[in-house]
Amino acid sequence: MNLTEFNQSNLCVNFSCPERSVSPAVYILLYVCSAAVVLLTVCGNLLIIISVLHFKQLHTPTNILVLSLAVSDFFVGAFVMPPALIWTMESCWIFDMGYCICFLMTSYFLTSLSIYNVALIAVDRYLALSNPFLYANTISSRTMCTVVSSNWVVCLVYTTAFYYFNGSFSSYLRCPEDCYLFLNEVLFAVDLVVTFIFPLSVIIILYSRVFLIAKKHATAIRELNNHTRPQTQKITSHSMKSERKAAKVLGILVSVFLVCLLPYFIYSLLGDVIELQRETFQKLAIVLYLNSSINPIIYALFYPWFRRCIKFIITLKIFQTDSALINVLS
Repeated sequence: MNLTEFNQSNLCVNFSCPERSVSPAVYILLYVCSAAVVLLTVCGNLLIIISVLHFKQLHTPTNILVLSLAVSDFFVGAFVMPPALIWTMESCWIFDMGYCICFLMTSYFLTSLSIYNVALIAVDRYLALSNPFLYANTISSRTMCTVVSSNWVVCLVYTTAFYYFNGSFSSYLRCPEDCYLFLNEVLFAVDLVVTFIFPLSVIIILYSRVFLIAKKHATAIRELNNHTRPQTQKITSHSMKSERKAAKVLGILVSVFLVCLLPYFIYSLLGDVIELQRETFQKLAIVLYLNSSINPIIYALFYPWFRRCIKFIITLKIFQTDSALINVLS
């Protein structure tokens, strides 16, 4: 992962894996729970991917960003969480150096990609609410596909360049049973801005603007209700309720993302102040990865269209003729 600088003398005390301090039953239970978390992450995000790709009604610019986030979360569950959970439970990196390098690069790439996916969702929602007519006329599904593809390419190029300029692969694995990346001070500062300060500033500022705009819209609709006839009141009230619900779901999604993200990065920044502990770093990294597991749960709880899509997928109705044209939004 990025932003990981440790005191090497604290890491390389013992070159053998420590013995497990838990009973065999608890040890097995930990593996079962870890497998369940990985399965939830993979299957949950796979359901989002299938839903957005299959149902034509969901082919909107915003849902393309949701699809990109779900794909990155799916890869986190499939390729990052299993070795990370095994490493945490074994208290030791049991794989070879080559797999360590692949793990670090994959986790770094997918984490950066997820952060920028959420930032792009913030930009999308801000543009849609601040200037809906301009948004409708300029932002198409094809335009958003170009934006998403560019985001993936830029994150991949940045990750490759970052690891290349950081030095030889020998700096990745300093101890036989550990898998960490040691950054020089210049790259640490650059990475801090690129993957933490800039995207989080965009997310926080734009979502603050989104909530202010949504509140302003709700106030305008309420005032309109006071001057309209009863038969139009139902329509405007429904619009106000929809906007409030959309703002609420967005707030929950972003809040959970920040709760999972901030502890890891804040702890990384304390390297010059306190003595960083390997176990704490591993646990905070797991919390960061768990955001990929929580996102499908948020969609299932707050988006009725996602629950309908799950029902169609589980009952295999998506294999019926013209199933892609089914109305899942009503």
